[in-house]
Amino acid sequence: MIDIKFLRENPDIVKENIKKKFQDQKLVMVDEVIDFDQKIRAAKGEGDSLRAARNTLSKQIGGLMKEGKKEEAEAVKAQVKANADRLAELEEEEKRCAEEIEKRMLLIPNIIDDSVPIGKDDTQNVEIERFGEPVVPDFEIPYHTEIMAKFDGIDLDAAGRVAGNGFYYLMGDIARLHSAVISYARDFMIDRGFTYCVPPFMIRSAVVTGVMSFEEMDAMMYKIEGEDLYLIGTSEHSMIGKFIDTIHEEAALPYTYTSYSPCFRKEKGAHGIEERGVYRIHQFEKQEMIVVCRPEEAFDWYNKLWRNTVDLFRSLDIPVRTLECCSGDLADLKVKSCDVEAWSPRQKKYFEVGSCSNLGDAQARRLKIRVRREDGSKYFATTLNNTVVAPPRMLIAFLENNLQEDGSVRIPEVLRPYMGGMERIG
Repeated sequence: MIDIKFLRENPDIVKENIKKKFQDQKLVMVDEVIDFDQKIRAAKGEGDSLRAARNTLSKQIGGLMKEGKKEEAEAVKAQVKANADRLAELEEEEKRCAEEIEKRMLLIPNIIDDSVPIGKDDTQNVEIERFGEPVVPDFEIPYHTEIMAKFDGIDLDAAGRVAGNGFYYLMGDIARLHSAVISYARDFMIDRGFTYCVPPFMIRSAVVTGVMSFEEMDAMMYKIEGEDLYLIGTSEHSMIGKFIDTIHEEAALPYTYTSYSPCFRKEKGAHGIEERGVYRIHQFEKQEMIVVCRPEEAFDWYNKLWRNTVDLFRSLDIPVRTLECCSGDLADLKVKSCDVEAWSPRQKKYFEVGSCSNLGDAQARRLKIRVRREDGSKYFATTLNNTVVAPPRMLIAFLENNLQEDGSVRIPEVLRPYMGGMERIG
């Protein structure tokens, strides 16, 4: 959510930003916000005048009564009553207009950074850099669930009977590999100075609307029936929510956390063959990183965050690339975002395994996360987040890139301590 003062003073910039995101249907909202804002300001002005008049009129009533001018005093009383009724109308008008403004401000997208490429959807995202040499081996690489099945490591049929499509049982060495990756990612981020955290896995609606757009909420979140609780789609939600309605001393920033959680997502829509198996599922686990910092530090942290993911994947011998998200592919709260994509030797292409985002002060403004300077003045913090690793999807890249011709899977050296010293799964 952008600053209404900024919108009021720069409506053309806000409209141009909406056009860059190909959301022209929202252009009218800018003028509507300005109109409602003017009505509020007019109502406040008239209300202030009525309040000032109330004191004057009250004194007049007392003076007239002392002078025995009862009839004139009653007339002034009637005026006071009329003013009070009008003041109540104005206060109701202010409340109504404020609600209408908030509805629209929650839908108007954040101002994107000048460096963001302009494009309509993810097909126009731009490759930034590749890390590691993509290799296609001479032997055939099976689909990832076939690799897992050879080790008795997955049971989708039983999961379907128990929970339906989009769920899975991982077993044996594959389940152990899944947990090993999470544990390794946790320690990897702790070694980089991040504080480890296990957050709540459910959040209230006030946090949901603070951390994401309505479109994302509808597409992602599972609601707990009869309660004001939602299952989290990523631990970023509850980690940023940790700071709701708080004030922090500037000297204490930045806050850097790496958090573990299960994640729950609706994943609406039809998906192709490459998104079956454990690629696009309703339940998975993830290691996340979040930063709360000063605005001037945001882009330094942004570059550190995506680099952490790249370094982790490279330590596991998985080639990756970074992809700049274009304007039309950015969620409404984001200022700038890039995806980390892993190489798939089977598909001979890259696929998404993580996403890094700078959200400016949009989440902080919604959640009232403020920072106090030494002089006592306050401003809204900047928030960032990035995926360290989400093992079900990451397992696809891991298995394909470490599969050997004899059908075994090599365990990179850094992961062996988490696998009981195993050098390969065979």
